[in-house]
Amino acid sequence: MVEKVEKVFMSILHSVQSQRYFQLVFLLLVACSPDMSDDQIPYQPFPNIVLNLNLPENFALKSKGSVKLVNGGIRGIIVYCEDVGVYHAYERNCSYHPNDACATVNVDNSNLFMIDPCCGSSFEFTTGNPTGGAAWRPLQEYQATYDGIDLIITDDVIQ
Repeated sequence: MVEKVEKVFMSILHSVQSQRYFQLVFLLLVACSPDMSDDQIPYQPFPNIVLNLNLPENFALKSKGSVKLVNGGIRGIIVYCEDVGVYHAYERNCSYHPNDACATVNVDNSNLFMIDPCCGSSFEFTTGNPTGGAAWRPLQEYQATYDGIDLIITDDVIQ
């Protein structure tokens, strides 16, 4: 009788240990997978931003690879000159957990990419796509139109 009780007890113990093992594996898998449930970047309308590129404070934006931070949107806008007449205007609100207080994208000191020091995500200038870190969505991009004198940024999201 004692042997039967021991066998039943060992069987239950083994079953509990197996359940704990599977629970631990499941928890690790969930914890290590990318968080694809984060919030969307909120929409914040703003009046058109007009940058006269002939003015000294904006003249550098005529050069390929140049960058300028301007007010607008939620946390500001990063304006990037991809090539002569080709501009991108990205919301500085990071696409990963955008409601976090520190989710603000900056231009890296190298001027080669954008980075959110809060989550460690980096983004490329030409598409706004993430190139590293936790972010899995591109930055929100606003419409930027150049007419030969003025660069006009509207609150129209183009992605």
